[in-house]
Amino acid sequence: MVGYKFMGKAHSHAYRDLPFYFDCETEPVLQALAGRDEEGVKAAAEKMGWLSYETDWRRLIERDDIDLIDIVTPNNTHAEIAIAAAEAGKHILCEKPLALTNEQAQRMYNAVKKNNVIHMICYNYRFSPAMQFAKKLIEEGRLGKIYHMRATYLQDWIMDPKFPLVWRLTKEVTGSGALGDIAAHSIDLARYLVGEFDEVTGMMETFIKERPVAEVSGGLSAKSDSSVMKEVDVDDASAFLVRFENGAMGVFEASRFAGGNRNGNRFEINGSKGSIRWDMESMNNLEVYFADDEAGLQGYRNITCTEEQHPFADAYWPAGHIIGYEHTFINLMTELMKGLSEGYSPSPNFDDGIKNQEILAAIEKSVETRGWVKVEQMKLVENV
Repeated sequence: MVGYKFMGKAHSHAYRDLPFYFDCETEPVLQALAGRDEEGVKAAAEKMGWLSYETDWRRLIERDDIDLIDIVTPNNTHAEIAIAAAEAGKHILCEKPLALTNEQAQRMYNAVKKNNVIHMICYNYRFSPAMQFAKKLIEEGRLGKIYHMRATYLQDWIMDPKFPLVWRLTKEVTGSGALGDIAAHSIDLARYLVGEFDEVTGMMETFIKERPVAEVSGGLSAKSDSSVMKEVDVDDASAFLVRFENGAMGVFEASRFAGGNRNGNRFEINGSKGSIRWDMESMNNLEVYFADDEAGLQGYRNITCTEEQHPFADAYWPAGHIIGYEHTFINLMTELMKGLSEGYSPSPNFDDGIKNQEILAAIEKSVETRGWVKVEQMKLVENV
């Protein structure tokens, strides 16, 4: 694994706990962890259960005892690492978004296809049992024809103007702000549940134009005593409208300036026969409404998706004993291990990653042109 902080911790935990809950033909061996700071990566490897460490990720690519490269680094490093890994015949798991740009994503996609390696992208929210159950209800036609999806992903961790300029606020490292960091999750869930995007139109805003340079950062926290200020060149908030290929309408908002929202990943989907609502901060629960319930009893019911009938739930605890954020990663890794055993790339993979990147590019172009943009226009080349 390359990287060892916020997502490195989440991925390491998932690899270690996966065999405890799931019986897979392939089980992960935490062979080596890579990071530039030797003191930091050594301490992380010892704490998180890795057998060795490297201070240069290229050494991981060279090692014969490593089959899978897991990329949990800032976005500007994804392409170089993934392409090198694919060319060396290593399978790949990559954090989202896939790349800084559409062009980078296309090169990564071409590399995994050309070298026939297993690939997956870490859109982990798909893998809560409630989300999987929502997918099942939609596929069974229980909601009928889908009319609407409205989704918000709201946070508030950078509202303080004195909060430092961490890498997530620098375009050359992250690509975009709230759009690529959190709206990308909403886009993935929308594609997964409703279908492909046809066209988009959006707006973005940066509320705090300058911030002090970060001195110490990790995860979503940082410290700075610096008086040196630098420009914030990514969006603090974005909003966009969507027309889906199946005729449904979508309304999306992503913001890091929504006070009181720590990780407000939420959506509602309305169909001709029913509706569903979900909130990540209450991730085990799915609110469901069916139009054919008898008069006087109609309304949303709250389903706690911990029964053995709910996807993945039977691997954990008795009904009503809830699971958490970390288990979404375990569930995703389980699918990855199945793919490695059987020779296929589970979804979401780089196919999903590049489609997500095309949508992000279309939204950015719509902001520039102040008009609707067809997602198809963002496709660079035919799939290899």
